[in-house]
Amino acid sequence: MKQISLLFISLFMISCGKDKMVQLPEIDNSDIYEIQDVSAAYLFYDKSNAEGFELNRKNLISTTNWLINVDKRLTLKQVIPQIKFLQNKKQNSEHTKEGAKNYFSCNDLSKKNLGFIEFTDVIYHEESSETYMAKISEFEDLQNLKPISFNLNGEISIINSNSVPFIIMTNKSELLNDLKKLDTIQGVLYLNFNEKLTFQEYINYKSILLKSNFKNLKISNQEFLHN
Repeated sequence: MKQISLLFISLFMISCGKDKMVQLPEIDNSDIYEIQDVSAAYLFYDKSNAEGFELNRKNLISTTNWLINVDKRLTLKQVIPQIKFLQNKKQNSEHTKEGAKNYFSCNDLSKKNLGFIEFTDVIYHEESSETYMAKISEFEDLQNLKPISFNLNGEISIINSNSVPFIIMTNKSELLNDLKKLDTIQGVLYLNFNEKLTFQEYINYKSILLKSNFKNLKISNQEFLHN
């Protein structure tokens, strides 16, 4: 695994005769730092491209664990449709191996090496949770739903729908403390991300939530974009 990590950190991807580098998002103290049997895809930040990015997936093998290397400067509006595309390719492959997982690669500052965030079971929606739920006739008890919106400029809003609904306004440094105040009864957190957030900002929030250790609250595997 050490050899693989060094390859990922270096400037190694060559395409069309030019060196290309993915600036990985940075995290601290990742829980996952070693993965075996992998293949990789790269989502490059590319100003010369009309879409602002370039996806290289030619090295992906459906029977392996997938490492998706996303440039931290890209926005979620650019990234999420490509992630959904890759997820669908793997799910619809005739050769998918049971137990093979998908991970985002990150630069773990604490270890000065690679760290990983798994997203195998995440279902991405290119709409807000409010819009999505309005179209679902039978859904979970609405009083147990707690949508969180990660907005621009570091603003975060949490809707507590139990008994008397109210909105909690918070920020990244206070997010876990405010969520723990709601962790007294069972509920489901639905994550809404502004589509203009960078992938680095997305990974920041995901890494915080991975350290939550809630007793009653659960984080839904469905994630939503809003504008």
